[in-house]
Amino acid sequence: QLAKRKAGDEDEEEEEEDWQPPTSRKRQKAAGEVESGECYRSPFRKPLAQLTNRPHCLDSTQHEAFIRSILSKPFKVPIPNYKGPLGLRSLGVKRAGLRGPLHDPFEEGALVLYEPPVLSAHDQLKIDKDKVLVHVVVDPVLSRVLRPHQREGVKFLWDCVTSRRIPGSHGCIMADEMGLGKTLQCITLMWTLLRQSPDCKPEIEKAVVVSPSSLVRNWYNEVEKWLGGRIQPLAIDGGSKEEIDRKLAGFMNQRGLRVPSPILIISYETFRLHAEVLQKGSVGLVICDEGHRLKNSENQTYQALNSLNTPRRVLISGTPIQNDLLEYFSLVHFVNSGILGTAQEFKRHFELPILKGRDADASEAERQKGEERLKELISIVNRCLIRRTSDILSKYLPVKIEQVVCCRLTPLQTELYKNFLKQAKPVEELKEGKISVSSLSSITSLKKLCNHPALIYDKCVEEEEGFMGALGLFPSGYSTKSVEPQLSGKMLVLDYILAVTKSTSNDKVVLVSNYTQTLDLFEKLCRSRRYLYVRLDGTMSIKKRAKIVERFNSPLSPEFIFMLSSKAGGCGLNLIGANRLVMFDPDWNPANDEQAMARVWRDGQKKMCYIYRLLSTGTIEEKIFQRQTHKKALSSCVVDEEQDVERHFSLGELKELFTLNETTTSDTHDKIKCRRCVNGHQVRPPPDGSDCTSDLSQWQHCADKRGLQDSVLKAAWDAAVTFTFHHHSHEEQRGIP
Repeated sequence: QLAKRKAGDEDEEEEEEDWQPPTSRKRQKAAGEVESGECYRSPFRKPLAQLTNRPHCLDSTQHEAFIRSILSKPFKVPIPNYKGPLGLRSLGVKRAGLRGPLHDPFEEGALVLYEPPVLSAHDQLKIDKDKVLVHVVVDPVLSRVLRPHQREGVKFLWDCVTSRRIPGSHGCIMADEMGLGKTLQCITLMWTLLRQSPDCKPEIEKAVVVSPSSLVRNWYNEVEKWLGGRIQPLAIDGGSKEEIDRKLAGFMNQRGLRVPSPILIISYETFRLHAEVLQKGSVGLVICDEGHRLKNSENQTYQALNSLNTPRRVLISGTPIQNDLLEYFSLVHFVNSGILGTAQEFKRHFELPILKGRDADASEAERQKGEERLKELISIVNRCLIRRTSDILSKYLPVKIEQVVCCRLTPLQTELYKNFLKQAKPVEELKEGKISVSSLSSITSLKKLCNHPALIYDKCVEEEEGFMGALGLFPSGYSTKSVEPQLSGKMLVLDYILAVTKSTSNDKVVLVSNYTQTLDLFEKLCRSRRYLYVRLDGTMSIKKRAKIVERFNSPLSPEFIFMLSSKAGGCGLNLIGANRLVMFDPDWNPANDEQAMARVWRDGQKKMCYIYRLLSTGTIEEKIFQRQTHKKALSSCVVDEEQDVERHFSLGELKELFTLNETTTSDTHDKIKCRRCVNGHQVRPPPDGSDCTSDLSQWQHCADKRGLQDSVLKAAWDAAVTFTFHHHSHEEQRGIP
C-alpha cells in the first residue's frame, strides 16, 4: 500500500517498473558512486511473475484425468528410509475383485462351518461379484483349542441357528452332560455369528446370554478368557432399577456392523424384571444357560423369554429331562415352536403311550406302541438336539469313581423314625392316594431325621405331630450347640471319611446338602475338628461367590472343605480344587444331584475323583433314590437313546414312602434284583459281559469290604462297620480292572 501511494503521481510507464525500496542517506553517502534514483535489490529475491486472471479452459475429461493423476500417487510411509511392505490395499479404498472369507479355510486345522458351492468357469464370469458366497471359518484362536467333540458341537449349533438343519426353524438344545465344554462351544458360535456369514457380513448384531445369577460373572470371565479382549461383553448382575434400565436401553439401541458391546450377559431374575426394555428391539441370538429352568411354560420367566424378538434360540442343559416328558416338550417348543405340535397333542400322541410302555406292569401291546412313539419322538427331536455323555471326558480327565454308600440308622434315629411312622396321619392319606400339605411336611421331617436327629429336635421339644413323646428318646443332657456325629449314621460315616482324608492325603472335599441346617451341622463339625472351610449358600452375594471359588481352587489355599448348598450353587460352578465330593442327602430331582456331583470332575481336574452319595438304609432316602432311577431311565431312553433300559420300579411301589426296612443292607439293591451277588457277595462277570443285565446301568459293582477300591472308604470301614455300599465307576473305560 505504501508503494502504491508513493507511485500514485507517476505515469503508467513508471507504474510498470519494479518498485525498489529507497536506500538510506547514510548508505548513499558511503557509496558515492550509486545514483540517487537506484534501489537496493536482494540477490536472494526472485522477480515476481504475473498470473493471468483466467485459468486455462479444460474440458471435464482432462480435469478428471488430472485429478486422478494426483490421487493415484502411491501411499508413502512418513518414516525416513522406510523399506518395509506397504500392504496389499490402499487406505480407505474398497477392496476390488471377488469377496473372500474372514479366515483361511485351507489352513491346517481350520474348522469350516460353511463351504460355498463350487462354481464353474462359465458361472464365475456371469455371477455378480457382490453376491458371491464365501466360506465361514471359525476364528483360529478358538478352533485351535476346541476338542473333536466340541468342533462337532459348534458345527451342529451353527447349522441349527442358520436354519440349515430344519428349514424355517432357528433353535436347538445343547444337551451335553456336565463338563464337556458347552460354554466354550456357545462362545465360539456367538463370535462366529457376530463376525461373518456366507454373505461376507455379520450374521447378527447382538446376542443375549441368560444364566442363573451365580454364573453371570463366570460367563463374563469365560468370554474374556477365550476371546482375549477382542470383544467387550456387558454383564449385569446387580444395581438399581434405573441403572439397569439405562444399561439395557443402551444395549438395545446399538446398531451397525461394529457394535461396542454386542454380548449382554444377564440373570434370569433380572431379565424377567426388566423384560419390557429388552422387548422393544430385536436381538440376533439368545442363549439360555441351565435351560431346564424353562421346563414350565406357564412361569413368568418362560413367558418373558418367549416374547423376546429373536428367531435364533439356543438352550443349554445337561439334564433336559428331569421329571416328565411334558417338561421336555416345553424346552423343545421354546427353541423350535410347533415341531412337536401343541402341548395337548404331544401329551396324547407321545407322553401317555411312552409312559404306559415304560411301566413295569405294561402289556406287550402297550410296550410295542410305546417303543414306536419313542422312536418317532427321537427322530423329530434329534434334528435340533445334540447330546454327548461324559464318557468322552475319560479321554481327557482322570478316573472318576462314584459310590453310593448305604449307612444304617443309629438306634436313636431308628426309634425316632418308627415313632413318627406310628403317629403321623399322612401315612394313611398317602395309602388312599391323597397327597396333602401335611404329607409333604412329613417327607421333609423324615429326610431331616435321616441327616441328623438335631434337625428335628425343636419339633420334638414342641411335640409337633409325629414327634410327641420323642424328646425322652434323646440322651440326657443333649444340646444342639455341639454336633454329636455318633447320633447319625451318615454323619458318623462323614466324620470318618473326612478324618481319613485329612490324615492320609492332601485332597480337598466338597460337602453338598439340600438344607442350610445341615450345612450348619457341617460347620460345627469342622470347628470341632479344626478343619478350615468355606461355605456357599443363598445368602452369599454373587460377587463374593466368584471370589471364594477362585480362592478355593488355588493350590495354595489352606481350606480343606467347601460347603455347598445344592439349591444356591449346584449348577455351573467349577470346584476343581477338590477331588472328593460328598452328596449328603438326595433330591427328588435327579438333575439337581447330577449337577452338584459334576462340580469336581471337570476340565482342569488333575486328580482321581471320588463321589460319595450317602443314603440312610431302608428309609425314605432310598425311595427317593429309586424314584431318581426311574426318572433317569426315562431320560436315558428319550435323550440318550438307550434301547434296553430296565423298567426299574412299578409306579405303585413308588408310593411306599412311609416305611422302614430294618432287615436289609440296601432296599434299592434288593429291588433291582442284582444277579452279580451270590449269598450277599459280589461275583465278577465274565470279560464278555454275558451275564450283565440291563438293570445294572446304575450299579456297575456291588461289594462288601473285599470289593472296596477306595483307600479312604477302606479305612473308614475298618473304623466303623456300620455301613455297606455300592458304587458306579468310570474306571473300566480307562482299562483299570
